[in-house]
Amino acid sequence: MGIEKILPCTLQLKKLMMRSGSDVLCIIDRATLPEELRETFEEHRSFDKSFDSSVSCFKAPSLGIPVIYSPVPKLTDYDDVRSYQKAAKESIQKAIKAGFRTPLLVVPKSKRFPQAELCTVLGALEQLYVPIQLREADPSQKSLLANLSVQIDGPDADDILKDALILESGRFIARDIGVGDPERMTPIAVEKYITALLPSLKVTVISDVPTLQKEYPLFAAVNRAADVVERHRGRIIFLEYKPPKPAKKTLMLVGKGVTYDTGGADIKAGGVMAGMSRDKCGAAAVAGFMQVVNEMKPEDIHVVAALCMVRNSVGEDCYVADEIITSRAGLRVRIGNTDAEGRMCMADVLCRMKEIAVKDNLPNPHLFTIATLTGHAWISAGAGQTIAIDNSVAAAENHARKLQEAGQIYGEPYEVSVLRPSDFEFNAGKALGEDLVQANNAPSVRTPRGHQVPAAFLIKVTGLDQHGLDSSKPIKYTHLDIAGSAGELPEMPTAAPVVSLVKTHLLN
Repeated sequence: MGIEKILPCTLQLKKLMMRSGSDVLCIIDRATLPEELRETFEEHRSFDKSFDSSVSCFKAPSLGIPVIYSPVPKLTDYDDVRSYQKAAKESIQKAIKAGFRTPLLVVPKSKRFPQAELCTVLGALEQLYVPIQLREADPSQKSLLANLSVQIDGPDADDILKDALILESGRFIARDIGVGDPERMTPIAVEKYITALLPSLKVTVISDVPTLQKEYPLFAAVNRAADVVERHRGRIIFLEYKPPKPAKKTLMLVGKGVTYDTGGADIKAGGVMAGMSRDKCGAAAVAGFMQVVNEMKPEDIHVVAALCMVRNSVGEDCYVADEIITSRAGLRVRIGNTDAEGRMCMADVLCRMKEIAVKDNLPNPHLFTIATLTGHAWISAGAGQTIAIDNSVAAAENHARKLQEAGQIYGEPYEVSVLRPSDFEFNAGKALGEDLVQANNAPSVRTPRGHQVPAAFLIKVTGLDQHGLDSSKPIKYTHLDIAGSAGELPEMPTAAPVVSLVKTHLLN
């Protein structure tokens, strides 16, 4: 499916100030102000002290069309490029509310932020997203605008626009999966959605219970209660892209796709269950990343992805604390908390990725888990930031810091956490007959190092600890906890960390 069929409206590039066909001009930076507007802007400043700090809409007689001014605020040393994204979003939001249909956004350059132009366009496109269920229920609301024109000055304007379109196509798919409610984006619905959009990728779906129980027993445990309802039955969706040339590196991504998290037997009480349809944003981001891969078609990068789609239901057959389940890697895991289902649904799939990397001797493999995993990550990093945790092999290449650098440049910031011996000790078996403890029975926000401990668990339960720096087959692994960056209701999903992953691993 072409990008134009995914995006919310047509996007047009205007390299010069050509206003024909546009019904409003959107300005976000006084430095890129057209000469014809300078006198008008000074007049507004003379009687409106908030002019450069709030969104305004006014007539511009010298131009013949209205103007929306959504100023980038005065920046401190600690602001980042998201200031441009926010200003662009707010300008488009104002245009929509005011009833305009064909705005022209003047995209500014910035000496401080070299990717401000791309990030500005992405900010505008983000504001145009319409949730999938609203599009399906009322096709007349499919597009908030008829056309968005962007003015980008410079020889790389076409490249910036192309880049934005490809990235937004991935973010659009990630938002669709992430925003869908527990019935619209059930595991089987996600399978249908993905296979229709990405037919050129190899798709393998594992959904039969005997296979899941035998090969992915930790996933199967989470799936037990949901399996009694046909539309809620879990499945693991593998996607693969093979490059036309011999691969120089291999990316292997595993996404948590919990379509609804009740907490299971350790049920989420006290009103904290609301919003748990967003617990699939890790798998959503992986799907979005694969859309970008499908469009870019890197010539020497092999990409394998897995969406672990499951519902953590509560019922007579749900898994419970104190069960001991043998993982794919042969380790006996005692369940401590059924609300720690994210690590359960990803662990055996991550183990399978490790096995493929070793068995097929894949070149330069790098494994990832991406998940809205812990409230501790949200508390630690705050809203808007992803936490990146490298294993020893990835850390030796300073990978998380490189990802953090890309995130800072492209508006998807990261905090970097480091694994310590205590994280592995926390997961060690405590009683005779168990190798690992899946979790304690306290919320992660009340657990010291509550977002590092699950990463250590995933390393141990998959056998990745046997592929460290001094092993015969070192394997890089990075865990990304997007609990703080995925976007919570009522906001739209952000699709983080699609952009930073693309810029770190598909381009550099």
